[in-house]
Amino acid sequence: MTKEELFTEIKTALVEFEVDLLKMKAQEALDQGIKAEEIISILSEGMDVVGEKYEAGEYFVTSLIIAGETMKETLEVLEPHLSGQGGAKRGKIVMATVAGDIHDIGKNIFTTLMGTASYEVIDLGVDVSAETIVAAVKEHSPHILGLSALLTTNLEQFPLIIEMLKKEGLRSKVKIVVGGAVMTDEFAKGAGVDAHAKSAVEGVNICKTWV
Repeated sequence: MTKEELFTEIKTALVEFEVDLLKMKAQEALDQGIKAEEIISILSEGMDVVGEKYEAGEYFVTSLIIAGETMKETLEVLEPHLSGQGGAKRGKIVMATVAGDIHDIGKNIFTTLMGTASYEVIDLGVDVSAETIVAAVKEHSPHILGLSALLTTNLEQFPLIIEMLKKEGLRSKVKIVVGGAVMTDEFAKGAGVDAHAKSAVEGVNICKTWV
C-alpha cells in the first residue's frame, strides 16, 4: 500500500468514526516510518471533512463529539512517537475554548502539536470564562494565549477578554492567537488579537515566529 493510499484510509476511518481501524492504520503508518506529526496533519484534514459535513447538515453535534473521541484515542497511539517531547521548552502557552462553547477538537489538536513543538501548554479546557482566562495569564505569565470558539454566539468573548487583559495591564505582555470555524481575519483584527490561525498547523507556525 502506498503512503497516499494509507493516508486516504486514515482520513476515511476518522470521518466514518471507525476508531479501531483508525488506530490500526495509524500504527501501520508509524511502522512504515511515517512521522507522527505527518499522520496528525492527515487527521486534521479528516476533521476538516467532519466539520464540512456538520456545516452541510449531514452530521450533527453528536457526530462532532464522536469524532473528537475518535481523534483523542488515535492521538494516544501517536503521542509517544512525537518529536520534541522533553528537553528545554521553547515557551509557554495558556489555551482555552471560550465561555459558552464546549467544542475541543481543534483545541486538542493544536495543544498536542504545541506540546510536540516544545512548548509548555497550560490547557484550561472548554467553556472557560473570561475571568478564569485572565487569572491564568496573570498566574502563569505565558508568552502566548490561545483562544478557540466554534460558535458565532461566542465571538463576543474575544473582545471581552482583550479588554480585561488591558485593565489588568497584561495585554502588552502576551501574544494572542485565535482559531475556530466561525473566526475570520476581519473579526480577529477588530477584536484586537495578534493573529488568526485557520488550522492547528498554521497556529503552531505562527507561534514559532513569536517565541
